[in-house]
Amino acid sequence: MTSATPAPHRSPRHPLPHRAAAAGPASFGDHLRTWRQQRHLSQLELADEADISTRHVSFMETGRTNPSRDMVLRLCERLAIPLRERNALLVAAGYAPMYRERALDDPALAAARQAVELVLKGHEPCPAIALDRCWNVVATNRAAQALLAAHVSPALLAPPVNVFRLSLHPEGLAPRIANLAQWRHHLFERLRQQIQATADPTLIALQAELLEYPAPEESSPLVLAGEMLGVVMPFCFESVHGMLSLISTTTIFGTPVDVTLQELAVESFFPADEFTAQVLRQVAASQNGGNGNRETPKP
Repeated sequence: MTSATPAPHRSPRHPLPHRAAAAGPASFGDHLRTWRQQRHLSQLELADEADISTRHVSFMETGRTNPSRDMVLRLCERLAIPLRERNALLVAAGYAPMYRERALDDPALAAARQAVELVLKGHEPCPAIALDRCWNVVATNRAAQALLAAHVSPALLAPPVNVFRLSLHPEGLAPRIANLAQWRHHLFERLRQQIQATADPTLIALQAELLEYPAPEESSPLVLAGEMLGVVMPFCFESVHGMLSLISTTTIFGTPVDVTLQELAVESFFPADEFTAQVLRQVAASQNGGNGNRETPKP
C-alpha cells in the first residue's frame, strides 16, 4: 500500500461537489427536454409513450403550455425519472414536491433503519455495507468495519466514506486487489449506468475523480471466473490474513413514495472459497471476544 497520494489525485478528505452547486435546467420545459434527450427519445416517441400529441410535448418544452400536476407525473413515469428528480420537475412546473427525502436516522424511518440493520447484522460474519445514491457508506456491519480498518488509509475512512474511492484510490484497496482491472471495469460500468439513468452531477464529478486514479497495468489483466453481469461479481484481494476470494451482490430497496429508501442499496460479500470463509469466521470470533490469536487457516 502506498504511503502518500500522488499529487494529481483529489485528496480523500475533499467532499464531492454538492448537486445543488451544479448548473441545471431552470424551467419545466428545459427539464423535460433534458430528460427526453437523456432517454434518447424524439418528441413524437415521447408523445406516443405518454398518449398525448407531439404538439403538446413541443408546447411544454418551449413553455407555451404549463402542464398539470398529473401530466408532470405521467411524463416522469414514462421517462423513468428517479423520485429525487421528479420533485425537481414538479417544483419547476409550479407544484409542491411529492416525494419526501429524510435522513435514515429520521424517526419516521425507524422501521426501515431497523430492517437495514437486521440485514447487515444477519449477513455476519461476511461483510456488508449500506450505501446512498452516491455510493457513500450509510451503515456497515462489524465484518466490513474490520476489513476496511485493516486495509485502508484512515484518511479514506473520514466521512463521507465512498466505496468507489475505497476500492480504486491508491491508498485504498486498489494495490491489494488481484483482479483490479476486472473490478475497476465493473465499478465504472455501474457508475456509467447510474449516470445514464439519473444524470446526477455529483456522480459525474465522482467519475471524473476516479478516472484520475492510476489504472492497473494491462500486462496482468487477471480475470476471475464467476462473474454474472448485473448479479454477481468476483472480488479477490490480498488481506493481512492472506488472499481472500469473495463475490459481491447488490440489493436495492425501493418505494414509490420515499426518495431515501429508493436510493438505498446494500452491497453484500460472500466467501468464494473455504479459506476465505474460515478467515471471516475467525475475525468474527475475535470481535466477539473469542480466541483471536488462533493460527490463520492455510489457503
